[in-house]
Amino acid sequence: MTPVDLSGKVAVVTGSGRGLGLAYARSLAAAGAAVVINDVDTEAAVEAVRILTADGGRAVAEVVPVGSAEAAEALVARAVDTYGRLDVMVTNAGVLRDRVLWKMTDEDFDTVVEVHLRGTFTCVRAAVERMRAQGEGGRIVVAGSPAGQRGNFGQTNYAAAKAGIAAMVRTWGMELAKAGITANAVVPVAATAMTRTIPAFAPHVEALERDGVAFPDSLRKGEGFGTPEDVAGLVTFLASDAAAGVTGQCVGIGGDRLSLWSHPREVSVAYADGGWSAEAIAAAWPVTVGRTPGTFGIPAPQL
Repeated sequence: MTPVDLSGKVAVVTGSGRGLGLAYARSLAAAGAAVVINDVDTEAAVEAVRILTADGGRAVAEVVPVGSAEAAEALVARAVDTYGRLDVMVTNAGVLRDRVLWKMTDEDFDTVVEVHLRGTFTCVRAAVERMRAQGEGGRIVVAGSPAGQRGNFGQTNYAAAKAGIAAMVRTWGMELAKAGITANAVVPVAATAMTRTIPAFAPHVEALERDGVAFPDSLRKGEGFGTPEDVAGLVTFLASDAAAGVTGQCVGIGGDRLSLWSHPREVSVAYADGGWSAEAIAAAWPVTVGRTPGTFGIPAPQL
């Protein structure tokens, strides 16, 4: 296999002080890219830079909370001022404010949408402006989620934001094609602050962190659940020339599983001459389009 080479490329990775974002940044740097680390935690960002440089990579930090246009422009400026260009934007920063619908506050909703959805939009917009000015194409890699594909209990805000991100990627696949810029979403399933609280996963995550016990095949293959490092290779691939023909896609990865999520599509259709009244729909629903309703929600782990 030909090594993926990102030498001469410059990447911004939001939310890269720890976890998935740090794994992405390390993988990009190992492939030769210079990386702008971003986090709201100064100590985490500085430590991430130290880790990348200790590994022989090039990295600088920009401590700013994503969401606003000003923050996005600061990230792009940091890349350009330090390394002279920007080739890859990876939007990974996120927060959670999980509550069931009737207990979710306006602030809970707005905070998650601001960071995930608006933060992705503003960072990608700023990056694309720079990439189009450079005239050499570019790579946009954003963070999706199974919750955005299927919904998830207690995550109205998060699921809505991630579904919106998937829709933006499909739109950007069209809008950015002429400029040679690809846009794709990574849909990871990995041991993170959120997933380590799931009872079925928690003991395995604890055993890995405490004793270095590898996840069993029931997780890595059966559930497609792994470590942040298992996801990082996909981000580096999508950032590379090898993925020049891949755009507008939501790509799943976790453990030993790599997958492609379908785009929403009509799954059944019925027709009535002259149109549909409420009574006609009620009569036809059980025997036509309603025979096999769509599933929803993330399936419970089968361990």
